[in-house]
Amino acid sequence: MKKLINDVANVLAESLDGFAAAHADLVQLDEERKFIRRKSLKGGKVALISGGGSGHEPLHGGFVGHGMLDAACPGQVFTSPTPDQMIAAAEAVDQGAGVLFIVKNYEGDLMNFEMAKEMAGRDIETVITNDDVAVEDSLYTTGRRGVAGTLVVEKIVGAAAETGQDLQTLKSLGEKVNKRSRSMGIALTSCTVPAAGKPTFSLGDDEMEMGVGIHGEPGRRRVKLMPADAIAEEMIVAILADLEAAKSSPVLLFVNGFGGTPAMELYLMYHAAAGALARRGVKIARSLVGSYVTSLDMAGCSLTVTALDEEMISFWDAPVHTPGLRWGM
Repeated sequence: MKKLINDVANVLAESLDGFAAAHADLVQLDEERKFIRRKSLKGGKVALISGGGSGHEPLHGGFVGHGMLDAACPGQVFTSPTPDQMIAAAEAVDQGAGVLFIVKNYEGDLMNFEMAKEMAGRDIETVITNDDVAVEDSLYTTGRRGVAGTLVVEKIVGAAAETGQDLQTLKSLGEKVNKRSRSMGIALTSCTVPAAGKPTFSLGDDEMEMGVGIHGEPGRRRVKLMPADAIAEEMIVAILADLEAAKSSPVLLFVNGFGGTPAMELYLMYHAAAGALARRGVKIARSLVGSYVTSLDMAGCSLTVTALDEEMISFWDAPVHTPGLRWGM
């Protein structure tokens, strides 16, 4: 295993220190590294907090800033943050209008965020993301996994929060965006967790995993490597089968890299997925391509389709300024 690290035990701490130093104009790192928060908080605004295991960067810390999150809690690699992290984050960023947790549907995340909500003694609501259509249950979940659609929820709800919308309105909006977002991923290689020192799973030179999760969890099945057009076709068919609203609404097409896929291949996959949507009469109104919800060094990608309405388009287009996503400012 070749990794740019010093000591396996210090990977997360040193990475967080580097992240905070590189983006000191936008974020601050808690002294105990429990959370990353916006450098400038907006009074009277509902505070948005998310988090999860590290290894998915820039999710979630990279989306802390204007127009998205107020704080993010990083766990160890592929491990949920602990309740005390979320409690400390809520204390630091709650401006009196309440707190909204945005939580991916993984059992550890759900349990720890729920414990934090009960213990914090604050006005807190939760939005759970579960956009993955690949499998109903997996190694880490009961029900569908929360994957790249989480970014879409954080962006749209984050923009709405900047306008001063109240906690219940933001919760309802987040649930709507999640309901109108569906994703599916494929892997060409495994990822390698630094502490393990070896790939999480093995794939033959001519194999791929269809429907993989962002921790390397198994997907629908292992198949022979297919051309990009055939891969995109199968993914889009699965997504649209579960997203009725896409047949009558303009959509966001989000092609997300898992950390080990060149941009050239991601744009090729965008071309393939856009063709698959066009053949079904689905109009793309907005797009995003890049590695935003990663799985360490895994080669592969996911496709996310979100059925948009006018409100969602307006909030998607609204200015955002975070380390990992920025436009309009």
